[in-house]
This record gives sequence, structure tokens and C-alpha cells, in this order.
Amino acid sequence: MDYFYYLFIALAFVAVVLFLEGLYLTWSAHRSPEAVRIEKRLQAISASWHGGTEQDLVKQRLLSDSAKLERLLLQLPSIHALDRLLIQSGLQLNAANFLGYTVISALGGLMIASLLNLHFVFLLLCLVIMGAIPLLIVFASRHKRLLKIEEQLPDSIDLMARALKAGHALSGTLQMVAEESVEPIANEFRITFEEINFGISMQNALMNLSTRVPITDLRYLVIAILIQRESGGNLAELLENISSLIRARLKLLGTIRVLSAEGRLSAWILGCLPFAMAAVIHFVNPGYLNVLFTNPLGHLFVGFSLTMMVIGIFAMWRIIKIRV
Repeated sequence: MDYFYYLFIALAFVAVVLFLEGLYLTWSAHRSPEAVRIEKRLQAISASWHGGTEQDLVKQRLLSDSAKLERLLLQLPSIHALDRLLIQSGLQLNAANFLGYTVISALGGLMIASLLNLHFVFLLLCLVIMGAIPLLIVFASRHKRLLKIEEQLPDSIDLMARALKAGHALSGTLQMVAEESVEPIANEFRITFEEINFGISMQNALMNLSTRVPITDLRYLVIAILIQRESGGNLAELLENISSLIRARLKLLGTIRVLSAEGRLSAWILGCLPFAMAAVIHFVNPGYLNVLFTNPLGHLFVGFSLTMMVIGIFAMWRIIKIRV
């Protein structure tokens, strides 16, 4: 009888060890740093250009961690455009997370407006403004990231030109940029190099790069490389000329931004001043502005004022926006 007892203890010990081993393998396959790194690479690649059938080689980026929510999100129009926007922003968000934050932010604005007992029009305004905050954050992150990539692009092109002169192949120059450059441009070239290793053609991989990073200078680089691959020529010299052109354009653009800084500041002040004054008047004398929302003539004044503000903001935006 004692033998069966000891055998039971041994089998129980083996079962516990195997159970722990199974838990570790499960964690290692889905949550380990290596698995997370590979998943991020595949997700980034899946946000690329969909012009070729070779994209079937890579895993599709998940819009949500839930399969049911994934199927529901796929029914929404332009959901893939939103997902690509999140990829370009560099934020660690999927579409489900972003939509959840948007709903929470909008409901938070609605609750705050209700607690302050604001008018229905202000309540809707708070709902729209608070709901738009996550989208504005994504656009701001995307703009900041693209500007940083644009500043890093000339140095990366120079590195590619020097590597070509040293005898490296084009795919090797992409790998060198991925390894020796800094983020975020290093990550984009790393994804392009890995796409080529996965079996995607050079043309499609470069087109994916121009889609993930919608910068005019980078598109010029991609077009120049593709034309050179068809017609031939000195690619290293071509890249040096493109780098010099980009540097000259960025220098001119920086000068224009300095000269137009005063105009941009004036536009921000003039655009925000009416809303700031309305908020101050409402808190100082809560019933003073009610006539604008209770009287039909007040509705006309509010609509006319908002229309003129939109026209003025658009005019100022066109004046201070200079393309180089």
C-alpha cells in the first residue's frame, strides 16, 4: 500500500512539473519579449501598401484582441485607414483601443458638462471636443514622428550612398541604415529589409515604405531607386544628389517657419479668443449668454459668427501654410 502512495506522490510531482512547463511554454509563445518583438514587426509590416499579392506572406494586423470585436470592426468603413494612421503615429494602440479611448473621453466630457449644468449646445460641444482629443493626439504624434523621420532622412541617404560606394548591395544598405541609424527611421528601414527577407520583392517593399511613411522626400527616394533599377546608372551619385536637395529644402523650410511664426501665433490667439471669452463670461455671469441659445435671433448670430470664424481660420491657415 505504501508503494502506491509513493507512486502517487511521484506522479503528482511529475504532473505539477509538466503543468508548470506548459504554462511557461504558453507564456513564452505569446508574451515573451521575443514573441512580442516578432508580433510588433509583423503588425508593422501588415500596415503597408496592398498593391501586390505578396502581402499574403505576412500576418494581418489585428484590430482587436477579441475575435468577435475584430469581426465587428472589420464591418466599419475606413477601419484600415484608421489602423494605418495608428501605425504612422508610432503609438502602441490598435483600432479597438483607440475607439475605446474615444468613447470614454466623449462620455467624460458629457458627464463634466452635465455636472456643470451647461446649456445643451455647450453640452454637445463638450461631447465633440472631448471625443476628438484622442484623434488629435494621434495626429499630433503622427506629425511629430514624420517630421523627425524627415530630418533623419538625409543622413540615412548619405549612409546608403557610402555603403553603395563600398560595394554593398541595395538590400545591404537598407540593413545598414536599420542597424546604424536612430529611431524612428531605423525601424522603418528595418521593416523594409525584413520584408525583402520574407520574400517580398524590392519594388513592393519600397512601395510599402513610402505608404507607411507618407513623406514627399521619401517618395522621391523610392521613385529614384525604382527608376534606376529599370534604366541603370550610378545609384550612389543619385542618392547624394537627392540628399543635397532634401537638405536645401529643409533649410529653406526652416527659414520660412521662422518668418511665419508670428502669423501662426496670431492665428491661434484669434481662433481661441472668442471661446475663451465666452467661457469667462459664462462663469462670471451664468445667465448672460442664454439669450444666444433661447432667442431665434441669437441662433442666427451664433451660426453667422461660427461661419465667419471658420472662414477666417481657413484664410489664415492658407496664408501661413507655405509649401516648399
